Amino acid sequence: MKRTQWLPVLSMLMLNACTSPSSHFTEPIPPLRLIAGQADTLLISDMFYADRYDSLRWSPHPQIHIDYQDDTCIVILQPAADFEGLTALELHLHGEVMHIPVFVDLLQRHTFRYRPSRPARSVTVMGSFNNWNRRSHPLTDPDGDGVYELTLPFEPGRYEYKFVVDGAELIDPANPDKVSNPFGSYNSALTVRPRHPDTVFLHQIGHETRRDSLKLSFFFEHPDPPRALRPADVIALVDNRRLTGDAIRIDGQRIDILLPKSELKGMHWLRAAVSFNGQATLLQTVPLWNGQPADGRRNPFTWHDAVLYSIIIDRFFDGDPANSRPIEDPRLPEKTNYQGGDLQGILQKIEEGYFDSLGVNALWISPVNDNTEKAHPEWPPPHRYFSGYHGYWPVHHQRVDEHFGDLELLRRLVKTAHERGIRVLLDFIANHVHEDHPFFREHRDWFGSVELPDGRKNIRLWDEYRLTTWFEPFLPSFDYIGSEEALQTMADNAVWWLEQTGADGFRHDAVKHIPNRFWRTLTRKLRQRVAPVRETPLFQIGETFGGYDLVQSYVNPGQLDGQFNFNVFYTARQVFLTPGADFAILRDELAKTHRVYGMNHLMGNIMDSHDQVRYMALADGDLALDSPDATEIGWQQPPQVDDPQSYDKVRLYLTYLLTIPGVPTLYYGDEIGMTGAADPDNRRFMRFGEALNDQERALLAATRRLVRLRRRHSALRYGDFYPVLADTAVFAYLRSDMNERLLIVLNKSTQPQSRTLRLPAMYPEKKARDLLTQNSYIIDNQHLQLRLAPMSGRIFRLE
Repeated sequence: MKRTQWLPVLSMLMLNACTSPSSHFTEPIPPLRLIAGQADTLLISDMFYADRYDSLRWSPHPQIHIDYQDDTCIVILQPAADFEGLTALELHLHGEVMHIPVFVDLLQRHTFRYRPSRPARSVTVMGSFNNWNRRSHPLTDPDGDGVYELTLPFEPGRYEYKFVVDGAELIDPANPDKVSNPFGSYNSALTVRPRHPDTVFLHQIGHETRRDSLKLSFFFEHPDPPRALRPADVIALVDNRRLTGDAIRIDGQRIDILLPKSELKGMHWLRAAVSFNGQATLLQTVPLWNGQPADGRRNPFTWHDAVLYSIIIDRFFDGDPANSRPIEDPRLPEKTNYQGGDLQGILQKIEEGYFDSLGVNALWISPVNDNTEKAHPEWPPPHRYFSGYHGYWPVHHQRVDEHFGDLELLRRLVKTAHERGIRVLLDFIANHVHEDHPFFREHRDWFGSVELPDGRKNIRLWDEYRLTTWFEPFLPSFDYIGSEEALQTMADNAVWWLEQTGADGFRHDAVKHIPNRFWRTLTRKLRQRVAPVRETPLFQIGETFGGYDLVQSYVNPGQLDGQFNFNVFYTARQVFLTPGADFAILRDELAKTHRVYGMNHLMGNIMDSHDQVRYMALADGDLALDSPDATEIGWQQPPQVDDPQSYDKVRLYLTYLLTIPGVPTLYYGDEIGMTGAADPDNRRFMRFGEALNDQERALLAATRRLVRLRRRHSALRYGDFYPVLADTAVFAYLRSDMNERLLIVLNKSTQPQSRTLRLPAMYPEKKARDLLTQNSYIIDNQHLQLRLAPMSGRIFRLE
């Protein structure tokens, strides 16, 4: 689908877009992805960071028309209608020459067709390609044959959709491919294949350290290249400087890149790809530290090294019984009241070494803000009462909730975590406050109205009124479009929390309900006021439910570093838990993610979250993926684990989670297979030590081994992703960097499986060593024969 890369609403341009905090341009500028023949509008500060842009100049490009508006720092790029592949744009700023890789795609077209059983007033299609907009894409029947049609252009990938017929949401009766959705029903699924049938890939082969230089070797995979590969086909950059001349040497399909070690002091990034006859490989990224490929042991921490652990404070551990004071309200059930977890409890577990033993090196803790002491009924029926135990009903912007501790205790928690090499993310709420918050009491003009012109309440209209909807009648949403003062105040408040606590960044709530301009303002302030005095880079990860275009519109150097990847999560959950579902579906979804964010992305990968049914409850059969009553089951029949094999299913998913690109995120209790239906049943109190049964202890030990493997092996954090096999039972893929090559093989079947894997012909390795058992297997003429136990995962190092 056509999109405006990184700039969905031009009226939301951040103030002072042409002046922003400093950067030395060593941070890689992410690639752009454009559509042939279509103009795209970009904001420069979303593309890369600089102290100012007043001297920015673009070099002409033969295939891309460039219209730069220096007064607004907007650039409009339009590729030629017949151009596709990968190229690079050259720009000049403050005496430096930089290059930005640009992918250009020719789109394919798909026609949606629907024949209603009776006359229809309105037929539209909504889906992940239009952020589930019910009105934007109407189907028509101009020839009167009773079939409504709409033809749209698509990039390769997998899309979910539904028809909306006179207000009713319906799956496509002509399409048997469907997947469950989070709302207890199904969506139709559309897979758009790549335009080029041939698979092309740039493989990392290895490196050689010479006295004065570093040689990095790659191999360009193409099944039948029609001509010889040329240096001009290779796009290679160190940081943002394109390499040319003798730096790139080609021998057949092998590519050697030579870099002088004298120019590689500190941290640098080598990126390389091949554009060949209109078809481009994905960018390979090689982090370099002092002239060597980074291995995660000697180089400084980056967020690619993170294993994140998500904690709901109130439900983790009670370290101070003195502040365990539930709200006294007879309408309030125990499971939605405060249960005693606090900051002292987290601190105690840090000091006891729980997180060290688990291997996680970053904590995301739920909101610490002071919350209301009132109980409120939830908007949807049956209107059960909740407290603010979760932290998302703030009544003050600078106070820590007294149920959790105080600001000094939070500072001590962060300091102690840092002493153990653990980073801390705070959960920041920028979308709303509680009605008792002084901001709402004193500045009503900072907030929107809950009343709609048609008489409805603007509550939980997540997509219809995305930027203005309220979550509850007592949670007024900020109007950042109408109030600059509100925007600046809340951005400053986020900065205040990092300055006061020493925390390392944020998990941001409800990102898509907040205009991009807020995130640009906040990130500018953080880069200017916090980042310069920190050794560990700041990190911001968001929560957005929606299609790739919407999610990606918030992920760039001027806004957020990443978001949680719910598109991959929902697909993975469906494939792992549905017998007969083909792993090719997940392979294609991962390919879409890599096209959009790159293989070396910082999107968050999950098995569970505080908003989702626990994976264990699904694996154990207590709920189906399409259960419409997951919340009621949590209240009336809370799941308990009955089948010991369900722990194998969880272990298998965790093996996948900890071996794919991105930031793996464990929700507290994942490591022991905690079960639970929908919120609030998915937020049970954490258990430790003697409170665990034998299966839970075994899963905890297995999780520790998996996390340690990710921490030890750079290919799992910095490496590429290459699928080897995907069928209805087995998924095998390679993770390679310049230091090592790992093979991951997953069997979701309840039966043993035998497979012969064919590895790429250019790989020199002759042996596969199982990193969990240390058993070795011979690779014979690029073939590896394996027998896989039921519901098991294997991780091999190729040697």
